[in-house]
Amino acid sequence: MTIVNESHHGEFILLGFADLPWLELPLFIILLITYPLALMGNIAIILVSKLDPRLHSPMYFFLTNLSFLDMCYTTSIVPQMLFNLGSSTKTISYIGCIIQLYIFHIMGGTECLLLAIMSFDRYVAICRPLHYTLIMNQRTCILLVSLMWMTGVIFAFSEATLTLQLPLCGVNKLDHLLCEIPVLIKTACGEKEANELALSVVCIFILAVPLCLILASYASIGRAVFKIKSSEGRKKAFGTCSSHLIVVSLFYGPAISMYLQPSSSITRDQPKFMALFYAVMTPTLNPFIYTLRNKDVKGALGNLVRNICKRK
Repeated sequence: MTIVNESHHGEFILLGFADLPWLELPLFIILLITYPLALMGNIAIILVSKLDPRLHSPMYFFLTNLSFLDMCYTTSIVPQMLFNLGSSTKTISYIGCIIQLYIFHIMGGTECLLLAIMSFDRYVAICRPLHYTLIMNQRTCILLVSLMWMTGVIFAFSEATLTLQLPLCGVNKLDHLLCEIPVLIKTACGEKEANELALSVVCIFILAVPLCLILASYASIGRAVFKIKSSEGRKKAFGTCSSHLIVVSLFYGPAISMYLQPSSSITRDQPKFMALFYAVMTPTLNPFIYTLRNKDVKGALGNLVRNICKRK
């Protein structure tokens, strides 16, 4: 790949917040706290969804996939961030950069699609309750998740591979905390209009289209909920959707501001803070959002903790 030449010495320098050195220690401490929380929270969601028979439903099947995605998502970047923030060297090997680039964008793109699938699941549950078990059967759920993973991998591989063909012309300094497609395109020299156009097209399919599907699903859900006569029924329906809506907002807000906002309006440090938010804070908060607002998950977690304590 033309991205590598003699001046790279097989590594990149991630500048991060080099112009704000006082910020590195607070960030290091925050990441050191949030990363284990993200792992423990998402592992707990996966365990209770698998072990508790009451949670063997499509909703929790998709939630398990979301937790797995979040773990891979944050693990692809946080260990490297901790290493760079905690040392004087801010480097990442060329191979490490490629691995991070592919994993980060595969997980990010796949999560966009998964959030759309989860909104469709809620639409069927509330708007088509009598047909829910028929529509969202095991075969359909597995098919949807398989298509989701395959589409996320295809889009990420095609865009990342196209980006890696760009020449850097001796530049090995990346003004970011991680290896991300926009920063590599920005750093590259030569003709890169085709890459920018391809990134815009991919973002429309991976970000904009799923978001439109989510909004359409919740517009239908809203109309259906307001037709429910009992306040208890409306409260229960809103309760099953509120957690997902919060997660969608936390994920899509920063992602859209990063990938769909005109580059001329993006400040220098904005991509770094946005990356920290949607790649670190969101995976950490997701398990707490679903557990704190879901009685079934809280009950399953309580049973899991009690069983562990009894064994000890």
